[in-house]
Amino acid sequence: MKLDLILRDADIITLEHERPRAHSVGVLHGRIVGFDEELAGCTAARDISLGGAAVVPGFIDAHCHTTWWGLGLDAVDLSQARGLDELYALLEAEAERLAGEPGRWVQGTGFNQKHHGGAFPDIRRLDAITGDRPLYLRHTSGHLSITNTATLRLAGVFEPGFDNPTGGAVLRGADGYPTGIVEESAQALIQNLLLPYPVERIVEALDAATARYAAEGITSFTEAGIGGGWIGHSPVEVQAYQAARRAGKLHARAQLMPALDALRPLEANARDMHGTGSGRGLDLGAVAGFGDEHLSLGPIKVFMDGSLLGATAAVTEDFCGHQHNTGYLLDTPEAYRERIDAAYRAGWPVALHAIGDAAIDLAIEIITSCQDRYGRNALPNRIEHFGIARPEQVAAVAKAGIAVTPQASFISPLGDQMAALVGPEREGWLYRGRSLVDAGVLPAGSSDLPVADNNVRRALQSSVDRRTEKGRLLGGAAEGLTPEEALRSYTEWAAIATGTDADKGTLRAGKLADFAVLSGSPLDAPDIGALEVLATIVGGDFTHNLITESALIGADS
Repeated sequence: MKLDLILRDADIITLEHERPRAHSVGVLHGRIVGFDEELAGCTAARDISLGGAAVVPGFIDAHCHTTWWGLGLDAVDLSQARGLDELYALLEAEAERLAGEPGRWVQGTGFNQKHHGGAFPDIRRLDAITGDRPLYLRHTSGHLSITNTATLRLAGVFEPGFDNPTGGAVLRGADGYPTGIVEESAQALIQNLLLPYPVERIVEALDAATARYAAEGITSFTEAGIGGGWIGHSPVEVQAYQAARRAGKLHARAQLMPALDALRPLEANARDMHGTGSGRGLDLGAVAGFGDEHLSLGPIKVFMDGSLLGATAAVTEDFCGHQHNTGYLLDTPEAYRERIDAAYRAGWPVALHAIGDAAIDLAIEIITSCQDRYGRNALPNRIEHFGIARPEQVAAVAKAGIAVTPQASFISPLGDQMAALVGPEREGWLYRGRSLVDAGVLPAGSSDLPVADNNVRRALQSSVDRRTEKGRLLGGAAEGLTPEEALRSYTEWAAIATGTDADKGTLRAGKLADFAVLSGSPLDAPDIGALEVLATIVGGDFTHNLITESALIGADS
């Protein structure tokens, strides 16, 4: 029998109990057909010796922001600046570069106040640099932006009677003048000046972003919010993904979460939608699961609170150093209950962004209520981030079968900031690992890119050692996972959380031939983060390849 691909001389980690290890794997029509002795007598169009390299299931990033990141790849990288003077110099250079292009925005991404002694840029200095040119600088959390007077004027902030929108704020100084910091849903005031992005531009962003995903061993991802709200980029964002797929510019499998704001009221037969005849959804009744193995719809994405770094996550006790500040919900509990219930009874599973423990309380209440009233929908219900979770909340999500996506990728670059904001009594609640697994909750690996990078190997190491930049063991060493558990979080457990485990997450005959080829085994490497991604394979096709041609044997057989 002639196959499409055989990988040989490899340390294949299947994560399947019946055959946990193998040395060769065969692929036909994009799926695994067998291992080792099952390939006896088979030839292949591509027969490749890996020289002992490790093969693991392709990595799944269960929560990221691909278009946002891709669009920001040509913006000024603010993360490299140390001190506001360096940041101002970067912006001055960009403004000078754009001098001959009136109307072009100065855009930057990756700002984090930790690089500037906790300080934010002075709007008057920004005005001096940019003049009348619009400015849009994104915080690394995504939950606040920094802008200038010219942009705020375009957004109507100086108009008589201006009020902050629900769930956000244009911050002001003691003199009443805007500081340039725009929080949460108020960011839409700026984004609406840029939206909607053309499909062609989004396709370019997807091409650039997912090519980089492939270099990290990522074969599947879930896009956490499209089509509406401050996270969307176009009301026809699905069309952009379809165009990228047709053009060969989508280099990983994509599951798309429509934003709650992208749904509209639906009226159907009185027997439908659990006997109500009404709900919220997309036209034609398309719901989660619609699509194919390359591109499909996932749960509805709902922002319930803000960010930990911005101290806008909804918590039950004050943030340290922020007297009388417990963050906030982005809408009223009643509005969330009504809108999420309407989406759920229309067939949508939900993915609720809840970082603070107060937001997690509401998320658990809403999900369990929907499950009790309407049963389960096509995919698991999820709580995104589950960032500051009390012990009883861990038990509650375990009992309800709710999937969670905490980000181990935050631990190294952001863990020290987070620990300082919650204090020692709550530090053990941050982005849990071991306590989730012990309770029967399988954490799905994710980056929340571009909040943190999507280097999966570093995230796996952080899952194990939980070490921050300054050497703190975030939440204590007891929260660490084993290397195998860490690997499962970005493979099997992420597949379960995304409802795709029938096809992904482990390696066995019949599943999709999605592989990451690594320079060593993540199960016993002294530092998983030091491993190299040698190749990434999606459906038997290479999306990233550093393997030399000399590794090909019998390629024409």
